[in-house]
Amino acid sequence: MKSIFALLCRLAVGVLVLTLGMPLADAQQPRDSATEEERLLTVLQSDAPSAQKAISCKELAIYGSGKAVPELAKLLPDPQLSSWARIALEVIPGEQPNAALRTAAESMQGRLLVGIINTIGVRRDAQAVPILIGHLKDDDVEVASASAVALGRIADDDAKKALQVALGTVPEKLRSPVAEACVLCAEARLLSGRPKEAAEIYDQVRNAEVPMQRIVEATRGAILARGQDGVPLLVQSLRSPEKKLRQLALATVREFPGDQIDAALAKELKVVPPARAVSIIQAMADRPQTVVLPAILAAARSDNPQVQASAIDALRRVGDESCLEILLSLATSDDPELQQVAKSTLAELPGEGVNNRIVTMLSGSKGKQYPVLLHLVAQRRVDAVPQVVQALSHQDPVIRHAALKALGQTVSLDRMSLLIDAVVQSKTVEDTEAASQALRAASIRMPDREACALQLSESIPDAAADTKTTFLEILAEMGGEIALAQVSAAAMSRDPQLQDDGSRLLGKWNSVDAAPSLMRLAVSGPSSKYRVRGMRGYIGVARKFPMPEPQRVEMCRQAFEKASRIEEQKLVLDVVKIHPSAEGLALAIQAQRVPALKTDATVAASQIAQKLGGKAVDVASIMKAGGMKPVKLQIIKATYGADGVSKDVTAVIQKSAGSLPWIKLSGRGYNAAFGGDPVPGKVKKLIIQYVMDGKRGTGSFEENAPILLPQPK
Repeated sequence: MKSIFALLCRLAVGVLVLTLGMPLADAQQPRDSATEEERLLTVLQSDAPSAQKAISCKELAIYGSGKAVPELAKLLPDPQLSSWARIALEVIPGEQPNAALRTAAESMQGRLLVGIINTIGVRRDAQAVPILIGHLKDDDVEVASASAVALGRIADDDAKKALQVALGTVPEKLRSPVAEACVLCAEARLLSGRPKEAAEIYDQVRNAEVPMQRIVEATRGAILARGQDGVPLLVQSLRSPEKKLRQLALATVREFPGDQIDAALAKELKVVPPARAVSIIQAMADRPQTVVLPAILAAARSDNPQVQASAIDALRRVGDESCLEILLSLATSDDPELQQVAKSTLAELPGEGVNNRIVTMLSGSKGKQYPVLLHLVAQRRVDAVPQVVQALSHQDPVIRHAALKALGQTVSLDRMSLLIDAVVQSKTVEDTEAASQALRAASIRMPDREACALQLSESIPDAAADTKTTFLEILAEMGGEIALAQVSAAAMSRDPQLQDDGSRLLGKWNSVDAAPSLMRLAVSGPSSKYRVRGMRGYIGVARKFPMPEPQRVEMCRQAFEKASRIEEQKLVLDVVKIHPSAEGLALAIQAQRVPALKTDATVAASQIAQKLGGKAVDVASIMKAGGMKPVKLQIIKATYGADGVSKDVTAVIQKSAGSLPWIKLSGRGYNAAFGGDPVPGKVKKLIIQYVMDGKRGTGSFEENAPILLPQPK
């Protein structure tokens, strides 16, 4: 105990020293205890400030011995240092601290005395018992209460007798601490192997006129002290009109050893009101090793819906294959709420034999239970393919669809043909949809997706048009090399339906891997419609997915060069704006040479330049190299504001202007660059009047927009 406390003290000393701004010399170096003790005692004997003496007291908890006790004892009457001194006295070994504390306990009063008594209790000084007994009658309630608890910690025979007498004689305001002390005495006896004595003390507290919290504590102790003989008291507590006692009993049930309590709970379950039965059932379910399962099964047949629901829920923790019949019956009952609870429990029902039992029941099942069993096969991933296949030809579509769903969750790669055939051979829209969903679920969960994709791909040529679409959509959702190759081939095929499906799915492909196929479609697609799809899909890949910037810029360059429409070239400019780079800036500047793109490209170049301005990029050189010509620029006036309120920012704009029509501001946004917000809460405009190459012009820019001055006409 001392070593742990010493470590905590050491940490606390460090914190206090840092707080007070005092040096902690050589804090990490090992110290000689005797030398350190001498140093610390010197501080206590000096006129050092109280804060420094407090630190010394804490350190004496680490380095102090009996030699330090006299100096520490001198500090006990000091209101500022008494608690610090007691920190050391609590852990210094030997009789000397005990003697010092007893002396102090006979001469002090009030809160200082309470602290001394608490420390005596921590040290469990049996010689202090007479003193503490005397203080039980102190007029100060805090002193008397502390004395009672200290006696409970010491817990020898004299302390026990004194507390037992006091329990029936002290004033009401002291009954709670005396009862607490009696419980401490009982706990000490229980831990030391004297359960009978402990039970006697617990019973005395239970029968005394003390607060309910103490009765609860004593009742728990009395039950545990009696062992298996405590079962009747535990049941009695379950029946108590006091809610706290019932809660205590339910908590104790969960930690009570043996199986006698399980039998008692099963018996109690038959006679308690429904509201209490619900709680008892849950407590029983928390004892899975010894629970009386038939009792919970009986509760599952109760006429009370709350009891039924509690029992069904409990079975998910303690049930086994013997519960299947009743749960299936409830899962097909007319009560929707019970149906839902029963189905949920069936899906989670434990026990190694449950799945085997489900397979056995499937073979001869019919009526309402049949689809429930099939759903269980799906939920629990039960290996029952032969039994499920028999249901595929059933006349009831509900059963057929349940069987398909079960196959989707359980079929293996070597039996995938079952689901492929089900999709191909379905005769109704509903069956086709159910089979398609099952095939999709099975395909996505296959460990070897490439092998699965190969089976699907081989089935496409001979399938009907709608089925081909289904297979392609599943392949696209699966992803992978084979799936991508098949979808790409469909997009480039001569079949109009495959062209449409393939190009559509290729355009939504969820990885960079589709880029080459998309570009091939964009350049050589079977029609302009699909070439546009391919180009837009290719640009979308460059826009959405993470990749090295050189790769992204190269994709953008290729798209820009090979796009046949201005609309797609504008999309490329959007990509280089979203992912700004020096190469992207050069591409945007190059695009300014296209008359139909000049405005969009100028905006893109300006925004990219604005974003790159703070990086180690020579934006001006790039813009010049890209074809942006130097100009002779003079800023006449610049204002920034809204609703008739503005500030003059001419000097800032003049300082930022250079030999290009692009103006880069320092700071993040206009407000930062212009030294504040002139009209908070309003969207502002920056208006710049300038002369460019001898011609006057005016530029208006929304707040935080890139500043690229237009060439005056």
